Amino acid sequence: MIRFALAISLCLAVAVPALAQGPTYKVLATSKTSTMQKEMQEAGEAGYRFVAVMGGETVIGGKEVVVLMEKAEGDKTTYSYRLLATNRTGTLQKELQEAADAGFSVVGQTVFESMFGGRETAAIVQKGRGGPERFEYKLLATSKTSTMEKEIKEAADAGYHAVGLTVGKTALGGSELVVIARKKK
Repeated sequence: MIRFALAISLCLAVAVPALAQGPTYKVLATSKTSTMQKEMQEAGEAGYRFVAVMGGETVIGGKEVVVLMEKAEGDKTTYSYRLLATNRTGTLQKELQEAADAGFSVVGQTVFESMFGGRETAAIVQKGRGGPERFEYKLLATSKTSTMEKEIKEAADAGYHAVGLTVGKTALGGSELVVIARKKK
């Protein structure tokens, strides 16, 4: 009987870690920026954190933005999200800095094409519990790769680091390379 109990105990000791769950995931997809922000905020309040974003055309949903979110087992951290989307680079620059001043950091960037035909450059910003790092943001936008390389070098010389790149359509510039760069405050 003792051997049987020891054998069961040994089996459980080996099996329990194997049964431990890894992270869980949520895939969010929508063509409306307001819906995506709401869904990301709800997932963040449930402990999910942003992993990746991609704008494009899905088989069923048409033109959508798809966001992947992950929740680590046992992690009790909650997150807040804002989805900043505009076709004016000056507006995005202003909104990025306002979000940064409120403790948010850029975690993703894409082009959001709404069902009404608008194409917007979108940035996803996140704030978790704890002391967030504070950043100053700079948005670089140009239609020429050589100009972008020059602007990134100038930004880097001023202490900025690139954190995102998309090719988007802006209201004034047409198709442009859009880079989000930041430096610690």
